Amino acid sequence: MVPCSPRLGDNSGMSKNKDAKNTSGGSAKTSAPKTIALNRTARHDYHLEDRYEAGIALQGWELKSIRAGRMNMGDAYAVVRGGEIFLFGAQITPLLQASTHVIADDRRTRKLLLHRNEIDKLIGKVERDGYTLIPTAVYWKANKVKLELALAKGKQDHDKRQASKDRDWQRDKQQAMRAKNKYA
Repeated sequence: MVPCSPRLGDNSGMSKNKDAKNTSGGSAKTSAPKTIALNRTARHDYHLEDRYEAGIALQGWELKSIRAGRMNMGDAYAVVRGGEIFLFGAQITPLLQASTHVIADDRRTRKLLLHRNEIDKLIGKVERDGYTLIPTAVYWKANKVKLELALAKGKQDHDKRQASKDRDWQRDKQQAMRAKNKYA
């Protein structure tokens, strides 16, 4: 049996792994966003309404630290200042092998990059309606660091207790349904 020769312009035989086609998950543009950090307390402390995707203006050492997984958003929030939106309280711990000529401030104020119409909408909601801007997640999207920003209103203690009761009830209900359907 003679192996057939590839046709002109056919590059299918050029991959290193001939058995599996694209086992790495595809290029960065087609793969799902990879989460870097989550603000887990945001859903507990706030009623989250609209969500926006914003870019973050980062320095080189910050990007390297984020790649190493050294970001914490526990006390982070966003503020409108001078017609722009800034991120406060997000901690990016510098790497030990960071450059010595750069003074690394792990909790510096970082500018958020949004379209002007999104900024105007957020400014109106924050200043007129009393909303707060809370970062809920940081993730990779097409080799860029993106931040999910949510418009939020603070929860009171009784709201938090009610949300906890509702969550417990949903969990118990699911367990009961699973137990009933197990023998059906």
